[in-house]
Amino acid sequence: MLCPKCHADQPEGALECGHCGIIFARAKLHPAIPLSSIPTQVRVKVVEADDPTLCESHSALDFFLPRATQVSPLYFAGRALLYIGLLVWSWHFIAAPLETNYAGESFLHNINLPFHEAGHIVFRPLGRFLTVLGGTIGQLVMPLICAYALLFHTRDAFGASVASWWVAENFMDIAPYVNDARDLDLILLGGVTGKDVENYHDWESILTSLGWLPYDHRIAHAVQQLGIVLMLITLLWGGVVLYRQFTALRNPKNV
Repeated sequence: MLCPKCHADQPEGALECGHCGIIFARAKLHPAIPLSSIPTQVRVKVVEADDPTLCESHSALDFFLPRATQVSPLYFAGRALLYIGLLVWSWHFIAAPLETNYAGESFLHNINLPFHEAGHIVFRPLGRFLTVLGGTIGQLVMPLICAYALLFHTRDAFGASVASWWVAENFMDIAPYVNDARDLDLILLGGVTGKDVENYHDWESILTSLGWLPYDHRIAHAVQQLGIVLMLITLLWGGVVLYRQFTALRNPKNV
């Protein structure tokens, strides 16, 4: 008989093609063959391929916490050093009072700033309110895009956890800006404050439009706390991924 896929000669009664590997039962080419006559290993392949829910449940978990795989010791060491650095730095972000504007004075603030300003431009066609809010949206969306790409396109769960940590850092970067909505003391782009230029302070405009200006400090602390919780979650996530890779390095035979 001939394989219908690659047309290679196959012995009568063959269950899969020895040339291209297609499973005849899976392709429904031999409906007369009873399932009991198919070897167990072949049947497992058929069942898993025919059960999309089973595949989806496994793949969903594997996206966030992939199974341990072989990894280069040098590659793992680099990730471990980065993780330790983030742990130490996270402690400074979390321990610093909101009023110190620790996040706003870090070098990451200058990395977040271009995405903030780009957000104003992107949302400009949607009216003044969204143009102003677009700055904050922009600096949150960019690390989210990075996390999505790393998680679903390159399948790098650790990289996605770091990008998600960046999302958390952005919340902590935004909080002092919200907190300054009434005080207008922060030095903004151009070296001026909200007191110097009318309608220049984003969060003064946003909260005034919503009628929430008297609650600026409460909202700022809520944003700060959200950033702290998210930062702790991302550190836990990255730590579990690293632990699994460490286990794979120590016990390569179990992978």
